[in-house]
Parts: sequence; C-alpha cells; structure tokens
Amino acid sequence: MTDPLPQGAVIGILGGGQLGRMLSVAASRLGFRTHIYEPAASPPAADVAHAVTTAPYEDSAALAAFAAAVDVVTYEFENVPTAALDLIEAARPIRPNRRALAISQDRIAEKDFLTGLGLATAPYAAVNSFADLERAIARIGTPSIMKTTRLGYDGKGQVRLTVPADAPAALTAMHGAPCVLEGFIVFDREISVIAARGLTGEIAAFDPGENVHKDGILRTTTIPARITPSQRSDAVLIAARILNALDYVGVLGVELFVTPLGLIVNEIAPRVHNSGHWTQNGCAVDQFEQHIRAIAGWPLGDGSRLSDVTMENLIGDDILRAPALAREPGAALHLYGKGAPRPGRKMGHVNRVTPIR
Repeated sequence: MTDPLPQGAVIGILGGGQLGRMLSVAASRLGFRTHIYEPAASPPAADVAHAVTTAPYEDSAALAAFAAAVDVVTYEFENVPTAALDLIEAARPIRPNRRALAISQDRIAEKDFLTGLGLATAPYAAVNSFADLERAIARIGTPSIMKTTRLGYDGKGQVRLTVPADAPAALTAMHGAPCVLEGFIVFDREISVIAARGLTGEIAAFDPGENVHKDGILRTTTIPARITPSQRSDAVLIAARILNALDYVGVLGVELFVTPLGLIVNEIAPRVHNSGHWTQNGCAVDQFEQHIRAIAGWPLGDGSRLSDVTMENLIGDDILRAPALAREPGAALHLYGKGAPRPGRKMGHVNRVTPIR
C-alpha cells in the first residue's frame, strides 16, 4: 500500500501509553481515527482513541480482529512480541518496518548496525557469562555500564561498574539475562535528533535538543542545544543515514553524546520520543503529527522551530505542581491522564516557550 490514506482511515497503534495518546490526538487533527491495542485496562490513550482492544499480545484472535479493523499499524514502544507482529503483518503494513524494530529491540544488534554504517558508538561486548564479563572488562575497562540486551528503558536493566571488582555483583544483578558491557563515555552534553522519513524517501529533521537525565530518566530537553552549526549538521546527517539504511517510514529518535572527538551514537528509538515533546509547542508540525503523516503516506510537514523551548518531564509527585504550572506564563501543560503518581512514573510534561534568542 503506497497511496496516501484518506480521511476517516483507521490507524492501529500497539501500546496505549502517553505516546499512543499523543499520536491519537495528532491523528484526529488530520481526520484519522485510531484503534489502540493494549493489554492493560484503561490506558491513557483510551481517553482519546476511537476504539480500544484490551487483550494480551498472545491472543491471536484479538490480534487478527484488530488488524482487520485498521488500515496501517504503528507502535509506541519497541518490545512487542515477534509472534504478534507476524500475525499483524500478514494482514496490514507495519510502519516503521520490522527490521527497525528488531534492531532496536536488541542492544547488540543495534550497536552492530550502527558501527556497520561507520558511525561511532561506545566500545561494547556481549556478556553471557562471568568469563565473557572478565574478557569484556579487560578490553573495555572500567568505569563501564552493563545493560540487558533487551527490555531495558528509563535506567532499568543496567548497572554501573566502577572497578573490575564490581563484576560479580553486576552479573548477579542481571539475573542471568543476556547483557552488553559498554565503555563509559566522557561527554560534554547529550543531545537527540528527532527525524522522519516518508514513504517516498523524503526526510525532515527537527532541531537537536539538549537532554539532562537523572537516575536514568530524562528530566529536561532544551532547544536550542548548545552545539556548533557543524555539530548540528552532523547530527542531522547521522539521523538521515540511519533512516535511509533502514528504509524507514515514520519518526525516529537518535540519542547522541557530544564529545571532543565528535558525535557518538548512544541509541536509537524507532518511534516518537520523549525528547521530542518540545515540538508540540515549538513547531507548526510536531513529532506526533509528523509520524502520522509519514505512516499515512502524506507529505512530511514543516518542522522548523518557531521558538525556544525547555521541556520538563513531570515525574511522580511532580504532577502535584500542575495547578501552579497552569498559571505560569509561557508554560504549556501536557498531562497524561494516569492514575496515582509513583516514583519514576511519567505523569506529564510542561513546555516552557520563549522567543528565539
């Protein structure tokens, strides 16, 4: 299917969290309907979607009915089981494609893909045993970070090794999961590029944002990032190279370290990205609409930056500040409709908008 989707078409979204919620809102602005597939009851996206299927990813009948009810399928998170994707893809196109999803689901595969493109990454080695870990430490050194190859996000599934003696405890903390040891990168700052590729191969990128993490979770993204024009150009070119190599359709997030020796790719995310939320109030077309345009076969929109923005995630009890934030001049509040706050839970975000300096 290459023809642009008409208004009234149904976009299926795997996952019903805040990203699915914001994708649904963007789709509705373009005249599309969305159908959410989510195992958990009453997800945030259910408040704004046309239809919701509540069923596990192992329910083949529910998956088949979902696929039959939509025109194209996308996803808001990477860890969808392969068997579920096989069943859906037999009936409907999945965008971004399965290759992008498979690479992003496995940190070793992701690093191999990136280095195969000639892009710089942290030094890395697969770890499946204590002997593997000893060899990896001998080659990469410490400090270093050990991560599970699959399923980790927002600081979960990783542990830092400060000295080689930390190895036994680090391996125990991984509970036997396949892992990767990554060398520790000394960087000036971390940035990310949110870029999109359409069905016809056109590419559009938003300005890189500068990210600050705390306890492994993104806290703020500031636009513009404190980088040189050449670093900005290099970052966008890196994203474009990845998009083309994957024959990608949709929005992609690329996280990068800015170092004295150049840009180093940290990881990629085959979806709309937390660090792109600033686009909701800083651009005429935000990352969510851009993703919908791409997967629907529409022309990509103008993502030029119209203002400076600082995006702050509201995590856990930060949501209690919402009434005060709602009165703050220049602040645009985005709440996710979740239940009770708890530590580490993303409850919303606020975009603070100022004129371009």
